[in-house]
Amino acid sequence: MIFKSRSSLFGTLIAVVSLAASGFSTAAAETVATVNGVDIDSTVFDAYLESRFQKPAAQATADERATVEREITDIYLLTTQPKATDFSEDPQIKAQLELQYRGTIAQAVARDWVATNPATDAEILAEYEAQLEQSSDLQYKARHILVQTQGEAEAVINQLKEGADFQALAKEFSTGPSGPNGGDLGWFAPDQMVKPFADAVVALDDGAFTSTPVQTQFGWHVILREESRENEPPTLESVRDAIKQRVEQTKFQDYMQGLRDASSSDG
Repeated sequence: MIFKSRSSLFGTLIAVVSLAASGFSTAAAETVATVNGVDIDSTVFDAYLESRFQKPAAQATADERATVEREITDIYLLTTQPKATDFSEDPQIKAQLELQYRGTIAQAVARDWVATNPATDAEILAEYEAQLEQSSDLQYKARHILVQTQGEAEAVINQLKEGADFQALAKEFSTGPSGPNGGDLGWFAPDQMVKPFADAVVALDDGAFTSTPVQTQFGWHVILREESRENEPPTLESVRDAIKQRVEQTKFQDYMQGLRDASSSDG
């Protein structure tokens, strides 16, 4: 895949966008139960249900609603005990509640910002074209034998030079998950592999294997490049959603950096 998503604060916050858009009821709250004189309204009940089962409240089954009713009743029973008042003044608990409050508000602000600053068609197209420019013109089909030491890899290479079968050696010596399949890695673009491995594959001719071991964080590799072919990039429409998310991630990161910069200058 040439279109990789980024991991960031945005990823955590944006995860709730779909849930918010899924139809959470905005109707006036009504009391669904009363526990020790404290009302549980439908807004609280539905929010707990959606968090518990990761679905809109309107789609919950009768069993799921019954489960939530039992669990939320237990919560209210415990939080209406006399000791709960003492705990509500505990500094650590107050700090936890403050963080939960801030986190919930932050999610709401993030949802609103993304909804009002969506990726435009022009931004999506520009990102797609930039990704195409960075992608490789070729794909490669390769096999490898992964061993733990350089000496083991050199011994394998010597056997290959003497005419041994690559697949047979992979099945016998490779410690990687592809070993039982003769080291087969299938077709891939260079950016799908760690750089030392990808560089070694690109440098080979079709049908050739590495004359010296290749080291990565996984161990020592002996690589056979079987074939190469022109890389067929995905169409814009097939990756539009992924590109849109990437653009919005970048825009949100820029927005957050602007807030940080403004906060630093004010301080």
